[in-house]
Amino acid sequence: MTDHQHGHAASRAGARHAGRLWWAFGLVAVVFVLEAVVGVISGSLALLSDAGHMLTDVAGLGMALAAIHLANRGGTGGGRSFGLYRLEILAALANALLLFGVAGYVLVEAFRRIGAPPEISSGLVLGVALVGLAVNVVAFLLLRPGAEESLNVRGAYLEVLADLIGSVAVIVSAVTIWATGWYWVDPVAGALLGLWILPRTWRLARHALRILLQAAPPDLDLAAVQRDLRNLPGVVDVHDLHVWTLTSDMEVASAHVVVAGEGEVHAVLDQARTLLAERYGVDHATLQVEPADHTGCRDIEW
Repeated sequence: MTDHQHGHAASRAGARHAGRLWWAFGLVAVVFVLEAVVGVISGSLALLSDAGHMLTDVAGLGMALAAIHLANRGGTGGGRSFGLYRLEILAALANALLLFGVAGYVLVEAFRRIGAPPEISSGLVLGVALVGLAVNVVAFLLLRPGAEESLNVRGAYLEVLADLIGSVAVIVSAVTIWATGWYWVDPVAGALLGLWILPRTWRLARHALRILLQAAPPDLDLAAVQRDLRNLPGVVDVHDLHVWTLTSDMEVASAHVVVAGEGEVHAVLDQARTLLAERYGVDHATLQVEPADHTGCRDIEW
């Protein structure tokens, strides 16, 4: 596989699931409007909380689709920039920030309401929540295949999963209120939804930030990579080694590889690239091969 083909790996991962994203986007957008309207009419904080989650789903799916479109479009004619691959990571981070905002609002509003909960129309809330549950199940199944390949799709997938749980919580809340008349259950359910989504949102945000900061993949041992490269036949030393994640399923590396003689260059280059790809999953590597008598590069090692 060539570097050009590797450069398209991340955009293909998202593009393969663009059709599913469009279907999920349309379904979730319709249910968001329905839940928001009924939430306001009924006064249900739990339903409004679920509508808020739906709104982040709509925004997240929209950003995911925009990121896929721009990433595929931006590299035509061989002019693709690495920066375009970061669009899906930025979209995932934006999704996390939206979810933090929704969770914060719901928790504050639940605290305000719990002492004097308003009456709500439990039957109306229950009907809308059942529709929301059905749509979330469909969207969940649509996005699940892509969640393993793309961080961007994973962000949308996690939001839909949160909404699926949210719909169940709203249904339980509505049934409880209908059976008992305990209106305080509604703000409590809303608060629990907010608390449930926070740790998942934090993990998504932390993952996206780690990629944006170009940190080494957490499961990769840089010392082992350097040792294995040094042990290749003909290699004298390896320095200025960097490995980072560019976007979903795309690890990249750069290094200076010192060889014993000029005749070793091609063999060492091929072996190093094969080692990085097969043993460490790093398909895109920029390697500067240097003769042993070359000087100056170590002075700029970061």
